[in-house]
Amino acid sequence: MGEVVRLVTRADRERERLIREARAIYDAVFPPAHPDGERPVEPRSTTRAATQSLSTSKELS
Repeated sequence: MGEVVRLVTRADRERERLIREARAIYDAVFPPAHPDGERPVEPRSTTRAATQSLSTSKELS
């Protein structure tokens, strides 16, 4: 008797489908580093690519 039925609109279902599809594409391009799917978050300024690009731009000036 206390069961609640939640109605989901077609737009909500489509949105969820698109999100799942986008996540699958993202994971195919950038595979998770950890088995549980979580990626460690590094500060942007300490990443290797950012440091290299800064040093390269200084050398060019």
